Amino acid sequence: MTVRILHTADLHLDSPLRSLAMKDDRLAAQVRSASRQALETMVQYCIDEDVAAFLISGDLYDGQERSAKTAAYLAAQMHRLAQAGVQVFYIKGNHDAENPIAGEIDLPSNVHVFEGRGEKVQLGGHPLFIHGVSFRDRHAPESLLPKYTAPEPGAVNIAMMHTSLAGAEGHDLYAPVSVGDLVGAGFDYWALGHIHKRAVHSETPWVVMPGMPQGRDIGEAGPKSATLLTVERGEISVSEVATSVVEFRRCDCDLTGVETDEDMRAALRSALQAQAGRGAAILRLRLMGQTSLAWQLRQLADAWRAQADEIAESIGTLWIEKMTLDVTPLSQDAADSAVSEVQQLMTEVAAEPASRDGLRQELSQILGLLPAEQRRALAPDAEAQEALLQQLTDDAVLAIAAQMRGTGT
Repeated sequence: MTVRILHTADLHLDSPLRSLAMKDDRLAAQVRSASRQALETMVQYCIDEDVAAFLISGDLYDGQERSAKTAAYLAAQMHRLAQAGVQVFYIKGNHDAENPIAGEIDLPSNVHVFEGRGEKVQLGGHPLFIHGVSFRDRHAPESLLPKYTAPEPGAVNIAMMHTSLAGAEGHDLYAPVSVGDLVGAGFDYWALGHIHKRAVHSETPWVVMPGMPQGRDIGEAGPKSATLLTVERGEISVSEVATSVVEFRRCDCDLTGVETDEDMRAALRSALQAQAGRGAAILRLRLMGQTSLAWQLRQLADAWRAQADEIAESIGTLWIEKMTLDVTPLSQDAADSAVSEVQQLMTEVAAEPASRDGLRQELSQILGLLPAEQRRALAPDAEAQEALLQQLTDDAVLAIAAQMRGTGT
């Protein structure tokens, strides 16, 4: 008999918005509901495709966010699966362990929540066992591998673990373990969670990090999916199931050779229409290339952003989160050269140690006013903060230089 199992992780239901989308009410609503819509997509897939089990490998919730409505919503989705005969297996990740409602939700009997000690549960009458260990609290500085029960002989064994593996960029170290140790543990499939980018680390046996089913900001860009296991005659094959309702994407619009406003609008429309063919998206739009309109773009950036928004809205299913400028002028005349000298002087002054220290202090004070999660997303460490300072300084110098050249030049 063929058995289908859907594996996901890191839904972060109702997590706070970390993107610039929060500035636009319509866009904020789209992002805020996306994680729920992704869950509904997976639930419906399980029902439609006769999936036997739904695995959630941690971080179903998001930190200390407390919501009785979220609890009721989740229970309703799990009840839909119960009515369809779908078993749900769930391990708590670091965010779930600190969530105050994670242990208080009355979920249907088809949901098995693994405890902090090793357990294994047989899936129906199949020779297939699901193993799991939950986080007891937010921090797990040591490997959880020793806690797992031994694989069941003569059966397919699937193990669920929430882990950062040996470490990953942008993720703190949680329940560290090497892929080699997982491969050697005797399980047929490791259903991992925690790292938000999909990766297949091994195929014999399978070691799969499914990635999150719905991105929340440009740092979680691209299409998202869940992983479908098809178990037949004791062998496992793996495929992806699309889950993201809306994608965060980067979009480049090349303005090289553009000389008129009409040409500019045509280039914007062409770049945005190309994105529309790939489904709903929230875009980080970059205008780039060498054009005679480079300085006009910087002078009238707000007006051009408004036009880009209008074009995106007319196309539909596209939203622009942020527009950045990476354009250069075609040539310089005498007046332009004079402004360039002043521009170079401003750049040098901003780079002087005393100036740099003052700017660094001001940026630190501004970042300190932001909520902790937004601050971590914007500048998680000293290196990122320094890069942000450089970007802001460069943008400020270019904005002043653009105004010195006069509107329309």
